[in-house]
Amino acid sequence: MAMTLLRAALTFAAATLARRPPAEALNATIAVDGLSVQRGVAYGPAPRQAMDVWRPQGTAAELPVVVFFYGGAWQSGRRQDYRFVAATLARRGMVVVVPDYRLFPQVRFPTFIEDAALAVAAVRREALAWGGDADRVFLAGHSAGAHIAAMLVLAPHFLAAVGEDRAHLAGMVGLAGPYDFLPILDEDIRAVFAPAADPRETQPAAHVDGRNPPMLLLHGGADRICYPRNSLALAARVRAAGGAAEARIASGVGHIGIVLGFAPLFRFRSSAVEDVAGFVLGDGSNLRCGAIKRPRNRSSVVL
Repeated sequence: MAMTLLRAALTFAAATLARRPPAEALNATIAVDGLSVQRGVAYGPAPRQAMDVWRPQGTAAELPVVVFFYGGAWQSGRRQDYRFVAATLARRGMVVVVPDYRLFPQVRFPTFIEDAALAVAAVRREALAWGGDADRVFLAGHSAGAHIAAMLVLAPHFLAAVGEDRAHLAGMVGLAGPYDFLPILDEDIRAVFAPAADPRETQPAAHVDGRNPPMLLLHGGADRICYPRNSLALAARVRAAGGAAEARIASGVGHIGIVLGFAPLFRFRSSAVEDVAGFVLGDGSNLRCGAIKRPRNRSSVVL
């Protein structure tokens, strides 16, 4: 009976998350004691150019900073829904910033990436005031958000346009990201990227030059929305170019499950929280690029 109820809860949460990530009911289970949050910090003049900043209370140290970009097919999402990610990482000793960015149909490619670049520039300027370390800023994202984060570390012109340099970033974590998805078959997604003169411009994998900050790419082996080959192929291409990248595939985990695992109720779904915390708190130094490592549990394969 207990397992049946657990499966039912997981099914409900996953279905709700897919419609509007994540459910308010899920966030209601996330404790915020010991944390502070600064909401609606503007990084530009548009209503969606705003971010929430989460951090542990009473900490004097300059903590690593994680800028988390949520997914939603570049068409949906809002920062308020990601308390379960921000609070979880903040409890691990990080400053966590969750920006909104403009979405289709209000904007198309590459405006949402330009918004993200503006947000990163603002984070680096303000990190010290938030108890963060501007020299230890990591980008992270799920699904479309992982695409955005990857574009920022692989295509240097986006950050350069706002006076920043990807060399100042400590690393990038992608969760179930689409990195090489040509040809675009879905009509809605084609519309998002229609302004690109060359479709390859829209693909993170097309910008690989080996000069990126370290990349940790996490993916569910059962993901049928964004197949794990996206992470495997990108990691291989980065390594072939002389860059630092590692892909970790969690067996039996789907597209939503990889991020749902940040919520304590569903921590059993994947080791994503531990993977992210180890990467960030270790400043990326635990990334053994190209190595095949012994999985920490039976559900994980590391390539």
